[in-house]
This record gives sequence, C-alpha cells and structure tokens, in this order.
Amino acid sequence: MRNIPRPILIRFSFIFSKIISIFYIGKNVYCPVCERNFRKFLPYGAVKRRDNVLCPNCLSLERHRLLWLFLKKKTSFFTSKLKVMHMAPEQPFLKKFRNLKNLDYQTGDLVSPLADVKFNIENIPFQENIFDVFICNHVLEHVDNDLKAMQEIFRVLKIGGFAILQVPIDISRKETYEDKTITDPFEREKHFWQKDHLRLYGLDYAEKLRSVGFKVTENDFAKEFSPNELEKLKFDRNEIIYFIEKK
Repeated sequence: MRNIPRPILIRFSFIFSKIISIFYIGKNVYCPVCERNFRKFLPYGAVKRRDNVLCPNCLSLERHRLLWLFLKKKTSFFTSKLKVMHMAPEQPFLKKFRNLKNLDYQTGDLVSPLADVKFNIENIPFQENIFDVFICNHVLEHVDNDLKAMQEIFRVLKIGGFAILQVPIDISRKETYEDKTITDPFEREKHFWQKDHLRLYGLDYAEKLRSVGFKVTENDFAKEFSPNELEKLKFDRNEIIYFIEKK
C-alpha cells in the first residue's frame, strides 16, 4: 500500500476496507477513530516507508489517531456548540465530524469534490471572526504563500477560537527549508518528502504561526501515553500538536 497515492486509497476506501480488514482481524493494535482492533496496521509512505501505521478500516494514520484523542481529551470539540471550517477534510474524520450534533460543520478545498465550499486558502471567502475552530492539516506545505494562508486563517477565526494546522516537520532542522528553484517533482520528493510539497518545515514552525498573531502552544500530547498504549495506538511519540489560538 505504500506506493498507492492517498487520494486513490480514499476514493476506493469503501471497497478497500471491506476486503482488507478481514485479513487483519486481531487485537494487537487499536484505532480510536473507527474504534476497531486489528492484528496490525498496514505500511504506508513512499520516500519514508512506515510500517504498521495505516488503519485498514478508516485509513487513519498516526497523526489522525493522535489528533482525534487530543481533540477529545484536551478540547471541547465534541461537546461545545462550535462553528467549524475543515480545510482539505481528512477521510477518517469527515463523516464522524459531520455527525456531531454540536458542530456547525463546513468543509473547504480548492478542488476536492468532498468540499462544501471551493476556495484557495490564501484568499478565504468568509468575513473575519466567523469560525470557532479552523482545521487544516498537511496543507500549508503545498501552498505558494504559506504566511498569507496563515494570515487568512487568523482573520476568519473568532477571538477565543482555536486552529489545528499540523504539517510535516523535520525535527532535525531548526529552520524551514524552501527552495523555489526546485521544480522537478522527483527532486521535490527527495528534498521536501513529497512531489507536491513546496517546503519542509523545521522547528521554527511555531514562530511562523506566532508572526501572524497566533498564540501557539507546542503540546507533546503523545508523551502522555504509556509505552504499551503507544504500541497499541501506533503514534509517532515525537509529534507535537500545535494548539493555535486567537486571543
């Protein structure tokens, strides 16, 4: 599965999950998103192959399972009345979030047929101070002007609202790596981990977010879990949740 593009996996997930899940029946790992146990998860990733990470039922990855539990345990996302914009909605979350009665939930994307509203994140077609929550994961690395996108998210978020804007981060880099002269898709894959990535974020990501006005808390939520829980849930122990607020 590691070389199958995620959009294709998502498109055929209804068939994929019915067939593959049968072969992964077991109790060794657990997906909190679809609430199912498996013998193991599937491998995923082309440049950086990761074994035992892809849920064969809902297609959640490490980051999805971590974020799901963060929202449940650390926020009022599942209980408070909230107006939510979910940009580039992830397949494991989409139906789950739509079914939450407490949410006024909308999705956005430039091209995705799953989106309620089509727009470029660098020019969000909503008035300021309208959303309680803005979710936009693994998108900013694709955007031409990521600071402009951050400014737009800040603009449409209500005072007191929060955003989750996770991105791939190379924790060995202090600064974000960007080189606009690298245009060949295969060179981008080598330098930025994926053919359609325009940059590879470093540990300065939080400062970029703060530069547009956000308050950013770097939450090492994954480290709150025991070794046995981490083995069961298959998180990346080093992933930081960037909890972003507009004060």
